[in-house]
Amino acid sequence: MSNGMAILNPQQPRTAAMAERMAEVKGRSLWADARARFLRNKAAMVSVGVLGAVFIFAFFGHLVTPYDNETIDWNVLGKVKELGKPSLANGHYFGYDDSGRDLFARVVQGTQVSLMVGVIGAAIAVIVGTIYGAVAGYIGGRVDSIMMRFVDIAMSVPYMFVLILLLVVFGRSIEMIFVGIGLTAWLDMSRIVRGQTLSIKNKEFIEAAVATGVPSFTIIRRHVVPNLLGVVVVYATLLVPQMILTESFISFLGLGVQEPLTSWGALISEGTSTMNYGTLWQLFFPLAFFVVTIFAFFFIGDGLRDALDPKDR
Repeated sequence: MSNGMAILNPQQPRTAAMAERMAEVKGRSLWADARARFLRNKAAMVSVGVLGAVFIFAFFGHLVTPYDNETIDWNVLGKVKELGKPSLANGHYFGYDDSGRDLFARVVQGTQVSLMVGVIGAAIAVIVGTIYGAVAGYIGGRVDSIMMRFVDIAMSVPYMFVLILLLVVFGRSIEMIFVGIGLTAWLDMSRIVRGQTLSIKNKEFIEAAVATGVPSFTIIRRHVVPNLLGVVVVYATLLVPQMILTESFISFLGLGVQEPLTSWGALISEGTSTMNYGTLWQLFFPLAFFVVTIFAFFFIGDGLRDALDPKDR
């Protein structure tokens, strides 16, 4: 017996070491794996930094300029040859417009308005579209047919026509822009979510929830929608630049926000009118922020799509 114990004793440290190493091995969730893949995407990470800088500029840029977006600098009016020329000496870091207003302060405000339209508009579209599409896809049958036929009819109406009509009839305001965008932006989202819901409604965990008597709307809220977050997040990052493009186009046509508010589209429109003076400063700065932000959102969306693509896991 003592010899047998002597043979088994040397195995005990090895067994303990193996158990300790196995305890140190930790599983990684799908979201953790997606986060690691996203962090390895250099273009997406650079875009996150650029987008963060744009948000900082939008919400804290007014602290570094002595002017606001409405103050007219009477000392620079009439200097046509120097119109829009940036200068650190007089505090016009981005120059000034043809009315003598500081362009830096106006770009700050334009960035705030455009980002607000993009983010809030996309959030409304995502929330409404996700709920609508998930309900239609999960319930199915006649309810699904009626709900999706309504979507088809609504999508047949040109959304730009609806938005322009609302702004002309009810007046130009940022609230009406939200209403016009919100009426149509959720339609594509609802179709995407419905398709994804149809692919997961017959999964084992859904059938288990049904078998245990969980109500349908509870299943949608607790099981269906959480499993759609990957698709929703990716589409949301692509929807934000679409909202910004729509608002900028409307403002470029002169149907967007009213003075003294401004946006990237309105500033770009004003910049094109001053090109006759031989200067591009008034056009360059809002256009640069517009283009950089749009590309940043697109690169982030591509990075999220690659990170959350189940085929790449």
